[in-house]
Amino acid sequence: MARDLAFLAHLNELLEPLGSISSKIMFGGHGIYCNGIIMGLVVDRAFYLKVDEQTKPLFAKVGCKPFVYETKTKTVEMSYWSVPDEAMESADQMLPWARLAYASAIRKAEPIPKRKSS
Repeated sequence: MARDLAFLAHLNELLEPLGSISSKIMFGGHGIYCNGIIMGLVVDRAFYLKVDEQTKPLFAKVGCKPFVYETKTKTVEMSYWSVPDEAMESADQMLPWARLAYASAIRKAEPIPKRKSS
């Protein structure tokens, strides 16, 4: 548990220049949020960033891999990909990847319905 907290603290330091970073426990790991929008996952102390059709080729080009999990009947590939190893070393190296992920997350985010005025 303490190792997980240290890992999450490290991610927070790497991502902090991007915006307000938070995490929530989910799916046996953690969801990583920037400004309230999910943009990453932590599973088994591995960090994955959100991709879409625009950004997936950039991650693939440098050897990143998708997060996959097995069900009883199939293998499921999520729209979250690993980051280059060097990105885990400094915010300067993480931020270009995090910006791509945040942009992907914004494109995929569901609009929040407006409340009706009374």
